[in-house]
Amino acid sequence: MAEDAASSSRRRMESIRRHLLPRPPLILSLNPLSAPEAEPSPVIIGGMVLDIHAKPSVPPHPGTTVPGMVKYISGGVARNIAECMAKLGTQPLMISVVGNDMAGDFLLKYWRSAGLCTDGILQVHDVTTPVVSNVFDGNGELIAGVASVQAVENFLTPSWIYQFRRHISNAPLLMLDANLSPQSLQAACKIAYESGVPVLFEPVSVVKSSRIAPIAEHITCTSPNEIELVAMANALSTPGKYNFVKLDQCNNNMEAVDCLFEMLSPAMFFLLEKGIKLLLVTLGSNGVFICCKERVNIVKDQQKCNMTTFSSQLLEKLEGCFPPSMPVNLSGEGSSRTCVFHLPATSASVISLTGAGDCLIGGVLSSLCGGLNIMQSVAVGIATAKASVESEANIPAKFSAASIADEARRTLLSAKQIWCQ
Repeated sequence: MAEDAASSSRRRMESIRRHLLPRPPLILSLNPLSAPEAEPSPVIIGGMVLDIHAKPSVPPHPGTTVPGMVKYISGGVARNIAECMAKLGTQPLMISVVGNDMAGDFLLKYWRSAGLCTDGILQVHDVTTPVVSNVFDGNGELIAGVASVQAVENFLTPSWIYQFRRHISNAPLLMLDANLSPQSLQAACKIAYESGVPVLFEPVSVVKSSRIAPIAEHITCTSPNEIELVAMANALSTPGKYNFVKLDQCNNNMEAVDCLFEMLSPAMFFLLEKGIKLLLVTLGSNGVFICCKERVNIVKDQQKCNMTTFSSQLLEKLEGCFPPSMPVNLSGEGSSRTCVFHLPATSASVISLTGAGDCLIGGVLSSLCGGLNIMQSVAVGIATAKASVESEANIPAKFSAASIADEARRTLLSAKQIWCQ
């Protein structure tokens, strides 16, 4: 009886202790891929986010609700890029974090249903899964949004990233999104640098794009829009030194491209001076600037990348397709010449613009891993972005290799060399 009473007392004390003391996060999915023989695959580190999309069916009015459509969609810059790459035939390893809540379960269920690996995804108790709530106008343009992504900074830590050191070291490339904390960005870059793995930095937003400052020397490629580009240059220089003013109107697209180059080239050239080897500046409906040294390698040990059925079809259709009158080689050993090219956007029937930029980068990275060169890969990215804006989801349910290749071919044949000296 005395023993039973003591045991009962201990159980009560343990119960009280659990309620009074803070509970450490419980790791529910801690299974890093550790086999040294694992196939080299791109590594993507960043946010998995539940996007809540609200689109009114009538013009919105401040201070009141209006009828419309609200949807839950799997989102997050890094997650979108990883899913896009997977649907283009390139299986990346995604390293991220979600909470043990409804949103986290939704994201993981979708990820597993797509046949994607969850070994790099940390799920923890008492944490709110990153959520972004967006309100759009009738044309699919973002009116306002609120992002709650603190879990990425708080739990996607250097110690979690270091558990995947072998995979990062063996990867053909590493992509980081700027939702990561500065410490985690530096840890991932250190692993990649020690193994010669190229790093792509996705700025995410104007505010977070400045996180490139401490790691710029380790960044191989970055993919800002116009205002993110300027913010990054200012973060590495004197604040306010570089600026960008949106164009009100231009007589034609080429005039707009010339004006944009004149405004943005000082920031682009400055970032190249800081060690970044390739800039993909997204210009919305005006296309993309490619700014780099004449010869640059973006993928490590490209011969180790798996050639998929999808990438084989793209390579077959795009092989030998180069912009006319462009005597520039973007592969091979380095060169001192700096070159800028413009690839135009393709016309699309816009349903939603969310996810288009992520699909562009997913298309670029998947194509690079599949053996395409930089120009071809960016053209594929533009074609992939078109498929995204014509879809309700951030990432379309599937891509057509034939359609992507045809669109990419048209883009390549319309590409222009803007600068090279």
